[in-house]
Amino acid sequence: MEKFYITTPIYYPSNKFTLGNSYTTIVCDALARFNRKQGKDVFYLTGTDEHGQKIEQTAKKHGVTEKEYLDAMIADAKDLWKLLNISYDKFIRTTDDYHEHAAQKIFTKLYEKGYIYKGSYKGWYCTPCESFWTESQLVDGKCPDCGREVKFQEEEAYFFKLSAFGDKLLKLYEENPEFLQPKNRVNEMVNNFIKPGLTDLCVSRTSVKWGIPVEFDPKHTIYVWIDALSNYITALGYGSEDDSLYKKYWPADVHVIGKEIVRFHAIIWPAILMALDLPLPKKIYGHGWILFGGDKLSKSKETDEKECIDPRILVPRYSADAIRYILYREIPFGSDGNYSTDVFLTRFNSDLSNNYGNLVSRTFSMVKKYFGSVIPENKSLTNEDDIEFKNNVLKLAGDVFAIMEKYDVTKAIATVFDIFTEANTYIQKVQPWAIAKEENGQDRLAAVMRNLLEAIRIGTELLQAFLPDTATKVLNAMNLDPNANFANMDNFDGLEAGKELKPLDILFPRLDVEKEKEELKVIANS
Repeated sequence: MEKFYITTPIYYPSNKFTLGNSYTTIVCDALARFNRKQGKDVFYLTGTDEHGQKIEQTAKKHGVTEKEYLDAMIADAKDLWKLLNISYDKFIRTTDDYHEHAAQKIFTKLYEKGYIYKGSYKGWYCTPCESFWTESQLVDGKCPDCGREVKFQEEEAYFFKLSAFGDKLLKLYEENPEFLQPKNRVNEMVNNFIKPGLTDLCVSRTSVKWGIPVEFDPKHTIYVWIDALSNYITALGYGSEDDSLYKKYWPADVHVIGKEIVRFHAIIWPAILMALDLPLPKKIYGHGWILFGGDKLSKSKETDEKECIDPRILVPRYSADAIRYILYREIPFGSDGNYSTDVFLTRFNSDLSNNYGNLVSRTFSMVKKYFGSVIPENKSLTNEDDIEFKNNVLKLAGDVFAIMEKYDVTKAIATVFDIFTEANTYIQKVQPWAIAKEENGQDRLAAVMRNLLEAIRIGTELLQAFLPDTATKVLNAMNLDPNANFANMDNFDGLEAGKELKPLDILFPRLDVEKEKEELKVIANS
């Protein structure tokens, strides 16, 4: 069976998750679900990055231990992923014993191979971002990422010889042009970091106690890069007594990350793996940001939240599927995209309520009216409108599979909805209500109803990766197994004639946009 290993970056524990920092996990969930529907053996990893100075300081501020603080945050994060219907296979915490032991072994191995050495570090440190910056990288004397204050720090540290990997990384990009996507990310890495000359990387701290101790020098704790990045293999058992999952799934098919951490995944992580003589991931995809009023929705940057962007409020009000849809559909995968309440509510009505929800409702109603809710036989008539409709739907379905091979969830879900648009156009064109009045129109009417149901089936099967709750309801109502793999996606013969359609509630009730905007504004400012 073909394997598919997909990862999100591990997240900093927070109870302030917004749509912005939920985006990567939601995208990866669609990719994982789609590959499962293709019959692949999928392993989807997510988790949390739990060491560092910021955790130390925050726990102390709350008067609790680091572990007590983290346990509450992780419980909250898992609840959020459940709310958003995230189907991960493993949730790794970097405070897990097995990870800490494996990270120590990795650090020691790199030291023994000569890739780590002791020195001293001087630089400007941003605690919220856990990043060091040079004087020239600061913007108005502040962190270039979050705009907050930085502190000058100097301490003894161990360094990873990143400077030794410049030529190897250039060769990697040249020989594997698909390794880093989208392609503009390659230019950023080469021109901004590699060609100017890579500098060795600080990989330990003495001033931070909340971390994994260096095995052979315990006054040092392992800094974030080796600790956090190694989770992709330690989660599979690398460095443990049971590395069967590592042998089964590594290398990863794709690391999906935000563009702000491409440098760490496309330069530092491959260099670490090269130094360990381990295979590299097949692909790294650096997506863009969700912009709010032209600015990034971020966990580390303060934003003036004038609209509601909290999934914990939005999901109970509109459904997880509705929230997932707007993120897939409105944010061009690989690029930045703007989110607004107005756009969300408008798309809810036009796409979810009207294009899909109303299509399913009116088709089910017509089948009930004309055939007692019984699925008609496949008459396979040679009407030109039917042939054109079938060909268009099947082509669009094939396009979705090809698009998902490139991980473009935005284009994929838009293409799925093109299927529903085709079906709505077909209804207006053939006018089933008129055919029903014809003296000998029963066979033709049966063919039209069958075609509409098959188009809904095909589109809904594809939609299940993106909107799992809604698609599962529709598939169940059509007497189809929602847990089955894709089948009959290249033909209009996937429904069993004679089966009775089950009743369906309204999938997406139409919203009063102005009323919703006002109520959400009150919530956001309360």
